[in-house]
Amino acid sequence: MTALRGGVSAGSRPAGAQPGSRREYALGLALGAAGAGLVLLSARQGWARVSTPAPAPLPASVVPVSGQDLVPLAGALALAALASLAAVIATRRLARRLAGLLMAAFGVVIAVAVCLPLAASDVRGAARVTAVSQAGSATAGGAAGVSPGAVPGGGAAPGVTAVGHVTMTAALWRPAAVAGALIIVAAGLLVFWRGSRWPVMSSRYEPPEQVGRKPVADSAALWDALSSGADPTVVARGSTPPPRGQAPGPHGPEPPAGLNAP
Repeated sequence: MTALRGGVSAGSRPAGAQPGSRREYALGLALGAAGAGLVLLSARQGWARVSTPAPAPLPASVVPVSGQDLVPLAGALALAALASLAAVIATRRLARRLAGLLMAAFGVVIAVAVCLPLAASDVRGAARVTAVSQAGSATAGGAAGVSPGAVPGGGAAPGVTAVGHVTMTAALWRPAAVAGALIIVAAGLLVFWRGSRWPVMSSRYEPPEQVGRKPVADSAALWDALSSGADPTVVARGSTPPPRGQAPGPHGPEPPAGLNAP
């Protein structure tokens, strides 16, 4: 009785650990998606603006610069981190651990790129690109929507010069991007550490009867079943064909003579 109790207790441990692995699986995916989403959201916010005075009576030119304009690598790697989540779902074992390690590397590079100091010349260069894009959009859509100080159709970025005053406005969004990168790193390390124990997509959708299924019968056994009048699909599922000359019963082969059916 003691051995029986011990065997039942030992055999029930994997089943009890399965809900925990599913929770870890969901937590890893949620962390990766949340971190990448936070980086993408932060990169699309204004991190700086460039103000350039214009001769009277023209108003001053103010060009906002987003984080995507200043650190385009951050947004690209955040999308790559989301793609690695799909790899985590579709892979298993070693491949899944490598996907988690790659996700963590994406987060590290995002954090380093966001934390690098931004020079005023870099902000002015990004503002020129933004101003040219706005001028081109205004030219394509007509005179409406032209920002103050911008000249539609101008070849250069009007109003953005080397004397433009740069103001950094990323007091909140730049740290948020770093936090999102760290969350991506945490998710990647969790996948690398525990991902091999998590459920896999193929086994989740596999029918229960496929587990431990016997090999399909060979062609000789199928021909023997056909010659004896048995259903070959029953033999293919692992049943033995009836002896030659014996007709199968409604639920399979009839028992040999002298034996009563249960």
